[in-house]
Amino acid sequence: MLNKIMLIGNLGRDPELQVTSDGTPFTRFSLAVSRNYKTSSGEKREETEWFNVVAWRQLAETCERYLHKGSKVYIEGRVTQRKYTDKNGLERTSVDVNASDMEILTPKSASSGTEAYSAASAGDNNDPFLPDYPEDLP
Repeated sequence: MLNKIMLIGNLGRDPELQVTSDGTPFTRFSLAVSRNYKTSSGEKREETEWFNVVAWRQLAETCERYLHKGSKVYIEGRVTQRKYTDKNGLERTSVDVNASDMEILTPKSASSGTEAYSAASAGDNNDPFLPDYPEDLP
């Protein structure tokens, strides 16, 4: 059996780090994934799907530290469903992407969190979550 999803999109909000009752860190954020297509009449259209993403443990801490609203990322994980009761007492089902891997695709210069990137890369040039750029870029 296989349950795997791969997404490239932009964060809809900043990740918020939380901790379970047993001390396990996790973060949640939304991811907008768009696709462009042409209709039969030749009109260009864009369609956007929104995904709820959950990251756990070290990946959760990394997401919270380096990702910001608008960041372009690659997320890999599995699809999960959970049932809950809303404030009106109705039973609802939520579909989430349980992230197992994340890669930042936003260039350093375009990121609103450039200070976090430079602070992280100053001591460790082998961070697997940061893209490789030549040293001579402005």
